Amino acid sequence: MATIRRVVPFAELGRQDVSRIGGKNASLGELTTALSAAGVRVPAGFATTAGAYGELLSGHGLRRRIEEQIGRLHEGAPLDEVGAAIRAMIRAEPLPVELRAEIVSGYEQLALGQGRKEPEVAVRSSATAEDLPEASFAGQQESYLNVRGPAQLLESCHRCYASLFTDRAIDYRERMGFDHLAVALSIGVQIMVRSDRAGAGVLFTLDPESGFPEVIVVSAAWGLGETVVSGQVDPDEYTVFKPGLKDRVPEPVIDVRTGSKRQKAVYAEHGLTRIVETTAEERSRRVLNDEEVKLLADWACAVEEHYGCPMDLEWAKDGLTGDLWIVQARPETVQSRRRTSMLRRCRLTSTRGSSLIEGIAVGEAIGRGVVVGLDSPVDLDRFPAGAVLVTGITDPDWEPIMKRASAIVTDHGGRTSHAAIVSRELGVPAVVGAGRATELLRDGLEVTVSCAEGDRGQVYPGLLDYEETETDLADLPRTRTQVMLNLADPSAALRWWRLPADGVGLARLEFIVAHQVKAHPMALLHPERLDREDRRAIDDLTAGYPDRSQYFVDRLARAIARIAVSRWPAPVVVRTSDFKANEYARLLGGRPFEPAEANPMIGWRGASRYYSEGYREGFALECRALRRVREEMGLQNVIVMIPFCRTLEEADEVLRVMAEQGLHRGRNGLKVYVMAEIPANIILAEEFAERFDGFSIGSNDLTQLTLGVDRDSEALAHIFDESDPAVMTLIETLVARARSTGVTVGLCGQRPSDDPSFTEFLVGTGIDSISVAPDSFAAVKQHVAAAESKRNSPEQPAPAGARRAPVDLSAGG
Repeated sequence: MATIRRVVPFAELGRQDVSRIGGKNASLGELTTALSAAGVRVPAGFATTAGAYGELLSGHGLRRRIEEQIGRLHEGAPLDEVGAAIRAMIRAEPLPVELRAEIVSGYEQLALGQGRKEPEVAVRSSATAEDLPEASFAGQQESYLNVRGPAQLLESCHRCYASLFTDRAIDYRERMGFDHLAVALSIGVQIMVRSDRAGAGVLFTLDPESGFPEVIVVSAAWGLGETVVSGQVDPDEYTVFKPGLKDRVPEPVIDVRTGSKRQKAVYAEHGLTRIVETTAEERSRRVLNDEEVKLLADWACAVEEHYGCPMDLEWAKDGLTGDLWIVQARPETVQSRRRTSMLRRCRLTSTRGSSLIEGIAVGEAIGRGVVVGLDSPVDLDRFPAGAVLVTGITDPDWEPIMKRASAIVTDHGGRTSHAAIVSRELGVPAVVGAGRATELLRDGLEVTVSCAEGDRGQVYPGLLDYEETETDLADLPRTRTQVMLNLADPSAALRWWRLPADGVGLARLEFIVAHQVKAHPMALLHPERLDREDRRAIDDLTAGYPDRSQYFVDRLARAIARIAVSRWPAPVVVRTSDFKANEYARLLGGRPFEPAEANPMIGWRGASRYYSEGYREGFALECRALRRVREEMGLQNVIVMIPFCRTLEEADEVLRVMAEQGLHRGRNGLKVYVMAEIPANIILAEEFAERFDGFSIGSNDLTQLTLGVDRDSEALAHIFDESDPAVMTLIETLVARARSTGVTVGLCGQRPSDDPSFTEFLVGTGIDSISVAPDSFAAVKQHVAAAESKRNSPEQPAPAGARRAPVDLSAGG
């Protein structure tokens, strides 16, 4: 009879051993044996085998008694009663003598390797059906941290075996159709990393919300990692651009968000763990610096490449040595299974009131229903199907209720918390880390939970109407005319990565300044000109930044980078700020720096600000951010575009100021475009083409200035029309002149989204690109294809605007 091997070191295990040690332990073995050469550090450990578990079940008819209890369940006995009975039977059955001896021997070997008599270890369950494609729910069994000494280790192992029959584990196997006694349990015993003295967290090798594959997202909190996984804290989040990491650009960490991190898990005095409050200094400070984030990201890339699929890893930092470690790895099972060609989008269609509360959006859907607030899981019949679950945090015991919810809102947690992970798997919209949801959302209140508006989820009063659409992107036609995106909100940029767009035709800096920076740049540079109230608000906004200008550059650069990454390596055209004076004045601290103008629409805006004494320093900050994105973050797909440039002399002056700030047109591939929104840009198109690499037609301003109509005037709204013959003639003329000089020309505006005939007109002119809002992309792409097909058909007449020959508007005839 073959000898049963009950305990095996990680160094002798690999992916091929899933059937005898489970997915979790097989991955730890694989990391240990296959990736140490890549520098990936995994704490030493060992695993008990499925054979050892089988020996336990063979004692005193335990297997038969478990079968009898499962039979009772199928006959209608309550799940909690059956689960409690099975767990009690397993706990009452002594561990086999041979198993106890081998576990203690394995522990002693770990102690010898550490040079310590009784080192702390983590004891984790790993079921043989866990982390396989058909069994994606992790966390069904128990784990124990800070276990010390043989007695405590054996007790923890015994508890792990019993946890194979927790109520949630039994329920899961029933639903998945797994034979309860065909699923074995392996136990992983691993040296503890002293992250109680530092920090720990989770990382994904793709964006967990959108599935965007070119980033690595790292979550981090102080103390042991259980607070991140459970959702007890709002962690830091770091986003790393994979191509930049591989190319060794100076700054591949493109986004840093510091979480509140109000609690941490640490060692308890007599073993295991406890939760304590963090200090004010810990809450404001990053858990990881950029070098540590880059090291973890390097390891993550190596693990992903080795496994050949997106990965979900857990990491920990040892506060005694400063070393980083990977402590778990499993394939990511939500985004990686989605059909990449299918785009599903939700959109609110009714008027919404002010948001009651907001938090981190999980998923991209919308749910609505009556609020049911709970402090702990309850019987399913006490939670009505379709209600909105509101609670502090969730754990696996909540999953049956979560399946019945139309939406979920939690006070605590980040994008890698239990609530976020399970909501994502279930397709249920969730808003996590909302802070005061349990306080503000009363039982019985009708609400709508929207996760379809970027990375911040909103909870609105009332049951709002919304629509869901699905587009199979594989069915979209190819076109000669490029169809690009207009993007303003960096937080939503990654959600559109699946669209087969040709880049971003317009990214508006003023949206980023208003929503990410939230302050007038000159107010940051000259706080002495502010009143006491605004100065205090600026101090609060820029807390942690001794240099307030660096706050502006950091916020702006990271927001631009997020948009640029979403389309890499396709071009991303970033327009420098184009606030009007009255809009600038509304920014925090803006009033002392802005004039009161009778008609701001044609006042101090666009290019005229960039070289003037009143804003030159502010424009220098914009240039610093753009240069950082291109040179430090390596996103050289960013093209700079200048708005509202009235004269050739103004163009020269702006380009000179940019060069002073290190943005030299033509150097390091930098292209500079100009908005064509003033008739002068078209009248002198050839001269502007000598100074710029491309034109982007701003149809709203061009119509306003061609027809002499204030676009905001209700009395003149019936005259404002981009398809007016005068406007269309100017567009045709510019396209012809741009093409004759070899300069790119496109249009960014709403009209192509609303009017297929206008799209047909643009295609007829031979324009290079049309840039539209993401939710209009599919329709416009189809309209462009139809127009190109019609244009190429000799029997079809050209669109009305295209029949006119371009008018010679040059001064010399």
